[in-house]
Amino acid sequence: MMRDGATALAEGQSETTIEVTLPGRSYPIVIGEGLIASAGRRIAAALPGARCAVVSDKNVAALYLAPLKATLEQHGLFLGKAVVAPGEASKSFPVLATLCETLIEQGVERGDCVIAFGGGVVGDLAGFAASILRRGVRVVQMPTSLLAQVDSSVGGKTGIDTKQGKNLIGTFHQPSLVLADISVLSTLSQREFRAGYAEVVKYGLIGDAPFFTWLEQNWTEVFAASGGQRRHAVETSVRAKAAIVAEDEREESGKRALLNLGHTFGHALEAFAGYSDRLLHGEAISIGMRLAFAFSVELGLCPAKDASSVEQHFAAVGLPVKISAIPGAQPKPDVLLRLMAQDKKVKGGKLALVLVRGIGQAFVERDVPLPQLTEFLVQECGRR
Repeated sequence: MMRDGATALAEGQSETTIEVTLPGRSYPIVIGEGLIASAGRRIAAALPGARCAVVSDKNVAALYLAPLKATLEQHGLFLGKAVVAPGEASKSFPVLATLCETLIEQGVERGDCVIAFGGGVVGDLAGFAASILRRGVRVVQMPTSLLAQVDSSVGGKTGIDTKQGKNLIGTFHQPSLVLADISVLSTLSQREFRAGYAEVVKYGLIGDAPFFTWLEQNWTEVFAASGGQRRHAVETSVRAKAAIVAEDEREESGKRALLNLGHTFGHALEAFAGYSDRLLHGEAISIGMRLAFAFSVELGLCPAKDASSVEQHFAAVGLPVKISAIPGAQPKPDVLLRLMAQDKKVKGGKLALVLVRGIGQAFVERDVPLPQLTEFLVQECGRR
């Protein structure tokens, strides 16, 4: 649950704009404080003539929907709102269908836009609805969680979950604008912030070893929001994501696939846990990235000391690193293998994993040796 957000509404003066450069559909990511208060002015300038329907969840709406609605009404932009239940369960066909009907009833037209105002769940769900509504309307991402600000709001991936796996139904639908108000991060619970932090660390692990070292040295300040460390962590992450998306928008060259480090393991764990509060997305990815490093060591690809550094950092922060850390029933290796086989990177029946040769040296292995993976999962599922 978020804490009191009254202090997060005043418009700040310092901001950073990072451009996602794509042919014919480039867009800015604005990072700063007080962006909710100025959202109406910014959206009116970026999308002339567009009216806006806001999609949020109950937690975010209780804290921030009123000031967002006020600034949109001030500029004649507000069409209506749709509020969904918080949590991964909202990324489903029934919720998507209801959301689309609501947006149509509110009068959203082709020239209008949907504002995704929340964390990763809202961003994925609202972005997907925008991509299919009237065969595509524009979307503005206003991420309110650390995970959404550094990862899911940038790059245009949208989707919902099925019982077979996470994000198996979805589209690529780039936003027209991203407004990342870092002041709202102060209202996240420690658990939610930690979960988002896993995705921050990911950028160091896939291609920026100095950033990982910086996080090892500064993570307490990032969590405490003292000095400019939190802002630096967010901006560094967003710059890395923007550069990768510009180079490989739809994972065609393999560069963008590196962003899935730990995700094949992690998504399988999330599916096993029923997309519930038993295991948040970032917690699953923390375990997944540790598994990716450990498996890389097993294959003789990665120095054991690098895998140990990753595990120690996640543990120091308070993130889970073992499968046994999942509360309740524990998965069996064959169950995890079956869930991993549903991963979107599977091609021709062959499982692909993002593996590493060390910290900052990730690569995609397109033909993972299944006997060794099976043996590895047996060991990990038995680890306490």
